[in-house]
Amino acid sequence: MEVLAPAGNLPSLKAAVDHGADAVYFGFRNATNARNFEGLNFSESEAAAGIAYAHSKGVRANVVLNTYPQGQDPSIWYQTVDMAARLKADAIILANIALLDYCHQRYPQLPIHLSVQASASNAEAINFYQRHFHCVRVILPRVLTVQEIRQLRAQTTVELEVFAFGGLCVMAEGRCFLSSYTTGVSPNIEGVCSPAREVRFENHGDRLQTRLGGVLIAEYAQGEEAAYPTICKGRFRANEQVYHVMEEPGSLNVLEMLDEVIEAGVSSLKIEGRQRTKSYVATVTQVLREAVDAYYADPRSFRPKTKWLRTLNATSEGTTHTLGTYQENWQ
Repeated sequence: MEVLAPAGNLPSLKAAVDHGADAVYFGFRNATNARNFEGLNFSESEAAAGIAYAHSKGVRANVVLNTYPQGQDPSIWYQTVDMAARLKADAIILANIALLDYCHQRYPQLPIHLSVQASASNAEAINFYQRHFHCVRVILPRVLTVQEIRQLRAQTTVELEVFAFGGLCVMAEGRCFLSSYTTGVSPNIEGVCSPAREVRFENHGDRLQTRLGGVLIAEYAQGEEAAYPTICKGRFRANEQVYHVMEEPGSLNVLEMLDEVIEAGVSSLKIEGRQRTKSYVATVTQVLREAVDAYYADPRSFRPKTKWLRTLNATSEGTTHTLGTYQENWQ
């Protein structure tokens, strides 16, 4: 089981490597990755230094190229594929079919990981990408139960990567129509479902209201902790009640089901958060490293330690966590 850590910059990459990651993933400082934020990501020289550092420690370095080329000038997306191959990245993470075909035809030696942005969640889709583009791994959307992951493992030879900790998205990854409708922009292109310029925190008497694109997301009483306004974690009126209809604020954390996830045949545990700090990367990577090692040391008696959960909760949204759909019996 691989522990895969995010790297929003070179210091975070080194922190991930130094705290036990088996692999890291990062994007370039352009529109080709969905975390193209101010002060984040890598230049070509920084990427070369990061890959060299990772390789010197026996750690793999994967390049993220998970947005879709735009019609006016798609050249930067193809040039970024060329750059990843030139720098000898260990894998490239792609979603767009044209880019998948380009990479497969031009650089057959460069392993392709299918991005979660492709939303491949069934065996037929996964095997299609393997058959046509030789994808060696698929990053699964955060909407599958452990039983469904186990079934996929039996139906495909492609490696399965799952999100283990961080932000939880219960929509089609990067293509949330609710967010697009509210903000007028694509989450995939913006790299975030709630762009900061569309977010408002407003006081109304003794109540705090949060809005996204002018739409009321939630209302909080004095002293109540307010979550960052995202559609899926808002409070809405349904059946004459106001509550978190889709998902309560909290970070995904599969630690309590780690043994089940490993035994389902997953190849990689992915930590979300290229936009997070170096401290976050170091802390979460170290906890997951310890947990995975503890499982393999004695699988039958594995139990998540209280200190691990406490440490991860301290980095979580709302200082709490959820098992998301891993624990749901949706079948």
